[in-house]
Amino acid sequence: MTEHSDQAARTAETVELLQTMIRNACVNEGTAASGHETRNADALVGFFDGAGIAVETFDAAPGRTNLVARIEGSDPDAPSLCLNGHTDVVPANAEGWRADPFGGELIDGEIWGRGAVDMLNLTASMAVAFRHLSVSGFRPAGDLVFFGVADEEAGSAYGARWMAEHHPGLITTDYVLTENGGLHGSGDRPTVRMSAGEKGVAWRRLTFRGTPGHGSMPFKSDNALVKAAAAVDRIADYRPAPRLHELWRNVVAELPLDDDTADLLMDPARVDGFLDELPREAGAPFLYSCTHTTFSPNVAASQTKTNVLPDEVTIDVDIRTMPGDSTAEVEAHLREALGDLADHVEVEILMDDPASISRIDTPLWDSMQKAVGKPFPESELSAGFGVGFTDARVHRELGAIAYGAGLLSPSVSGADFASRFHGNDERIDVTSLGLTTQFWLDVVSDFLG
Repeated sequence: MTEHSDQAARTAETVELLQTMIRNACVNEGTAASGHETRNADALVGFFDGAGIAVETFDAAPGRTNLVARIEGSDPDAPSLCLNGHTDVVPANAEGWRADPFGGELIDGEIWGRGAVDMLNLTASMAVAFRHLSVSGFRPAGDLVFFGVADEEAGSAYGARWMAEHHPGLITTDYVLTENGGLHGSGDRPTVRMSAGEKGVAWRRLTFRGTPGHGSMPFKSDNALVKAAAAVDRIADYRPAPRLHELWRNVVAELPLDDDTADLLMDPARVDGFLDELPREAGAPFLYSCTHTTFSPNVAASQTKTNVLPDEVTIDVDIRTMPGDSTAEVEAHLREALGDLADHVEVEILMDDPASISRIDTPLWDSMQKAVGKPFPESELSAGFGVGFTDARVHRELGAIAYGAGLLSPSVSGADFASRFHGNDERIDVTSLGLTTQFWLDVVSDFLG
């Protein structure tokens, strides 16, 4: 077979495995009983069968299966590398989709379904590359680990966090590649963005209390829901000051901007005015999140009925923090946002992981540049900043240098790609699947060869 036909065959394998994983519908609703990642773990075990790969599985809870596969290195002093791909997906409402969100259909050169970009595309392509390396007899200098991990979408309690607490030696490596990178920049020079850091996550549950009573007599009542509703409005309207961190300059450089506009975006006193005028379709949500701690009240709960004044209402707020923000800063932000309501709320910490960044002056970054240079010889890597959390934060806590990586088709725009995360009509093109599968092969071969 020719090199081209070999790549085509591997791309077809990635497509088929991705379709299987989408159809397994490992939907993580944030509860211990959801996820069912054992279905995708079983699919990966079956995919690796017969390839001479040592595979172990670990159940953090019933149905919450994590998978670790390893190709032993020949040199104990050589750096080790982990390919981390999560196997769970967020829920999807089929009414908003143009195709079955769990059908995994191939439509006009794209695979459709929940998880197609977050991140079953990467997990499937990592698995295909890992299996190919094993069957081809590749012997890495340092250990190569494939980590098919559960529960990333709900904070990693049954996935990377659980494995780090119970089996740290199995997933501790010098370097890690996970989600999410590979977008082409649209600035003056050709770039491909890889994530070198990400925001922190500080989920909070706010509890508001009132006095129960009959719903027919709301006048002068002490309604917990009314307090909570006012708090939601204040949190949604809250605008903290921008903070321009070390990776923001790279983000700005990738944008098709004139020098004056680029200078404006580098000015903390003027950046908010620009973002206020920028349309959503032009990337305003992403750029705002790159420069601000954000607050999104996403879940409300009350255990009452229509004719009862609620005496307790909870609001779950998704807070994403900038580098340098600590628990104290989050508390101060909430107090400022809530104003006088801050004295009438109980705050529970659900997650509290700080922002993290890995340096890029490393041999792995060099190998990634070489791998990108094969299909795109003019493109240079750009160190990006993720506004969502990934399992990279757990690996960084274990001492690893971690990047979000991949390689997409230049036809994929950043705005379109971002809108598919947790959105309707999530899909990935076959060209990007082929590029990413080959990217893993080229990076591992150069870095560990």
